[in-house]
Amino acid sequence: MIKVAVDAMGGDFAPGEMVAGAVEAVNAKPGIRVLLVGQEQTVASELGRYTYNKDQIQVVNATEVIATEEPPVNAIRKKKDSSIVVGMNLVKKGEADAFVSAGSSGAILVGGQVIVGRIKGVERPPLAPLIPTEKGVSLLIDCGANVDARASHLVQFAQMGSIYMEHVMGIRNPRVAIVNIGAEEEKGNALVKETFPLLKECEGINFIGSIEAREIPHGAADVIVCEAFVGNVILKLYEGVGATLISMVKGGMMSTLRSKIGALLVKPALKQTLKAFDGSQYGGAPLLGLNGLVVKTHGNSKRTEVRNSIIQCVTFKEQEINEKIRESLGAKGTE
Repeated sequence: MIKVAVDAMGGDFAPGEMVAGAVEAVNAKPGIRVLLVGQEQTVASELGRYTYNKDQIQVVNATEVIATEEPPVNAIRKKKDSSIVVGMNLVKKGEADAFVSAGSSGAILVGGQVIVGRIKGVERPPLAPLIPTEKGVSLLIDCGANVDARASHLVQFAQMGSIYMEHVMGIRNPRVAIVNIGAEEEKGNALVKETFPLLKECEGINFIGSIEAREIPHGAADVIVCEAFVGNVILKLYEGVGATLISMVKGGMMSTLRSKIGALLVKPALKQTLKAFDGSQYGGAPLLGLNGLVVKTHGNSKRTEVRNSIIQCVTFKEQEINEKIRESLGAKGTE
């Protein structure tokens, strides 16, 4: 069985939605074993509400919780019995294949590098969520881990993102593009100008040049490379616009009797279309380039996203993504 540790105490709706997502995951996939990490009595009480194979879920006690507002470095150092630290140590020791959390982003980023550790040769691990597009999904890399990235970091992001999209998402020879303010090679800030020729020369990736933000929703590239400040702005705007449009469409359909009648006719097709732009069905954002898999889900994750994040870990493990990254970057061993 593939063992996934889940931070039962992290997120806005913990532990209820985290536990519910874990139960849905094991009920959907008999080959998964979930280690729910958190305050034992609280987690066990939530588990008691559900029916599931008892052999597939285990509670691992962790008495402390890292709050979102806590300084990440101090929290990881001082709260050794927090659900994040305990969960990551399970991955470090090989007692879990992956760790999923909706908790403090800063603590997860720090813990991933300090506890789980980077693959030797990886300069900076990026956060890489899948975002919905007209043609399916694209990988946005980096969306929050490395605000002040260098050109060499972005080249590695492109390499790791290509491996992920090919082997986890099944896209052969994924198209790689760098976020820019125009299609011309001479455009962009200093970082983009420095990175562009390096990506052109990088073997093993299918670099197609620059991509403007308006082309991202159309699926113009499979791997979208940027530093974390730009990536996080893209991601948050993407989510905000999507939620606003869905709300406005629903409101418009309920505004008059005629629109309500029309809504009944188009509801099945519209529901299917809107589902494609629901990010929760794609799981969380893996922190690529670590010795073990760490997945960050949204702080407001509900059970669907938690379930899909857990299931996502299975493909990652089965396809040996870390081994492929290590091989691709030409380094052996660990840091």
